[in-house]
Amino acid sequence: MSQDWISVLDRLPQDEQRVLVFVPDNKFFLPGKTGEFEMREVMIMKFCANFYPENSERGMKYGVHFWGGEGNSNLFFNAVTHWLPLPHLEQ
Repeated sequence: MSQDWISVLDRLPQDEQRVLVFVPDNKFFLPGKTGEFEMREVMIMKFCANFYPENSERGMKYGVHFWGGEGNSNLFFNAVTHWLPLPHLEQ
């Protein structure tokens, strides 16, 4: 089944929902402090609604929502442009 990416400008996931996200030109630094990285523009992340207070410095600079990842892959809200619900696997 084919599904179109959803723009964060059109609709957001539910709070705490894990989704596929698209992050243009995203560098994912590899472990070991070597400076080596891979380009990972598609990742699984959890949407965190209203993570920062609206009038906080980070909330005003990056947006009040946040994308929680695994390890050091957390992203500010404005980094993600599109998302997709994770597919439901039939058992």
